[in-house]
Amino acid sequence: MRTLTKATLALPAACALVLASATGASADEKWTMNLTDTMGNDSGSSSTAHLTIAGDRLTVDITGTGFTPNSPHAQHFHGSFEDNKDFTCPTSAADADGDGQVNTEEGLPTYGDIMISLTTKGDTSPDSGLAVDRMPTADADGNLSYSRTITLPEGAGAKLKNLHIVQHGLDANGNGKYDLDALGESSFAKSVGVNDIPEEATNPATCGTVTGAAVGAPPTGGVATGGGTTEGVEAMGAFGAGAGALVLAGGLLAYRRRLARES
Repeated sequence: MRTLTKATLALPAACALVLASATGASADEKWTMNLTDTMGNDSGSSSTAHLTIAGDRLTVDITGTGFTPNSPHAQHFHGSFEDNKDFTCPTSAADADGDGQVNTEEGLPTYGDIMISLTTKGDTSPDSGLAVDRMPTADADGNLSYSRTITLPEGAGAKLKNLHIVQHGLDANGNGKYDLDALGESSFAKSVGVNDIPEEATNPATCGTVTGAAVGAPPTGGVATGGGTTEGVEAMGAFGAGAGALVLAGGLLAYRRRLARES
C-alpha cells in the first residue's frame, strides 16, 4: 500500500514536469518578416527574416538577394519599445525632395529610430548603427545571409513584434558598387561630419514588418535596458547626437577608408 501511495504521489509530479517542459517548448514564438523595397528606391533587393523569440533571447536569420555585391549593408530594428507611435515602413510618399529616392532622413519619421543594430558580432545598440565593419556583406552575386542570437533587455522580447527591420545600401546606377556618380554624397553622413560617403550606401533598400503572428498594440511603458547586448536601445533620435554621433561618424570614416582602398 505504501508503494502504491508513493507511485500515486509521484505521478502528478511527473505529469507536472512533462507539462512544464511542453509549456517551455511552446513558449518560443516564431515570426517571419518579408523585407521589400517599400520606398520605391529601385533597390532590386528583397529578404526574408525569420525570428525566434525565447523569453528575451532573439535569434534572427535573414537571407536576401539583389544587394550591392561585395558591399556591406547596414540593417536594424527600427521603431520604439516605449512610445505609442505608429511607426511602419515608408513608401515613395516619404520622398520629400522629389528626387526619386527616400533617403535616411526622409525615412526616419516613418520607420523611427534604431532600436537594435543587426551586427555580425559585438555591440548591437544604436551606437553600432553604421558599424559597417560588423554589418553583413553581400557576396559577389548580391546574396546576403545573416544569422545571430542576441540577448535583449528584460521585457523586450514580448515587444519586439512592434518593430520592423530596415536594410540599407543600394546600387542606383547598376555598376555593382557604391559610388558618388549615382546619387552623390550621403546627406546623412555629411550631417555627422563625414564627407565622400555615397548616398547609395546609406539609403534604405528594404523594409518589412512582422507577419505570421498577431501583432501587439503599440507598447506602453519602458523596457529595462539591463545588461543585455542591446543596452541603451532606448534611442538616440535620428541616429543619435553627441557621443552617439561621434561613434556613428567613426563607422562612416572607417567605411570611407575602405572605399578609398577599393578604388
